[in-house]
Amino acid sequence: MDDFFSQTPHRLPTPQRPLLGLTVLVVEDSRFACDALRLLCLRSGARIRRADCIASAHRHLQVYRPTVALIDMGLPDGDGASLIAELAVAQPRIDVLLATSGDENLCGAALAAGADGFLAKPLDSLATFQTAILDKLPVERRPSGPRAVPDETVNPDPVAYRDDLCHAMDTLQSDGRGEVIDYVTGFLSGIALSARDQSLHKAASTVAHGRASGRMLNADLVRLTQVLQQRLAEPAPI
Repeated sequence: MDDFFSQTPHRLPTPQRPLLGLTVLVVEDSRFACDALRLLCLRSGARIRRADCIASAHRHLQVYRPTVALIDMGLPDGDGASLIAELAVAQPRIDVLLATSGDENLCGAALAAGADGFLAKPLDSLATFQTAILDKLPVERRPSGPRAVPDETVNPDPVAYRDDLCHAMDTLQSDGRGEVIDYVTGFLSGIALSARDQSLHKAASTVAHGRASGRMLNADLVRLTQVLQQRLAEPAPI
């Protein structure tokens, strides 16, 4: 039986926790972004399950059907749009399919693949998160009555940000192929936006733009590596 309708009365949505009883599958490789979404789900009453790649998402979906799937457009083992396209035609369909990315230009591709909506990073606004889900739920699934619009943001764990930086550095140092550089720059652009790290975002975007135009300079990649090294040389958060 579906999660929403199997809830006992004390597990039904409330104005303060309008997503109570829903399960959100987050397909996201950034630990920092996932921690933000964990906090958003916690504040909203939703349960969260995490998959860090498409293969992991498939394993989750063999076991249960979430109410919401929130899928990053850039994943380590493929394009998030391909997973969205797959889930958009699956039966029974997940109620809400949302895409997310630090690159707002990917909104069109996400919607064309079948996403119900697009959330641009950073993902830290409770009101934006709740509205994106509630507005796309079938009418009969939405909680009744007035709902408070929370003026609240979440602050994900800075340790998770450092973990993401370590992952990016390790990936760059272990494999310098073009497609790996594309993945890492997209990954870094997204987490830099989430952390409001303008210097890192600029360095990653410069490499990405150079790759896209076919004129990437080695100096751009060196600069990106230097910014990563600077961040990792800073004292670890406690």
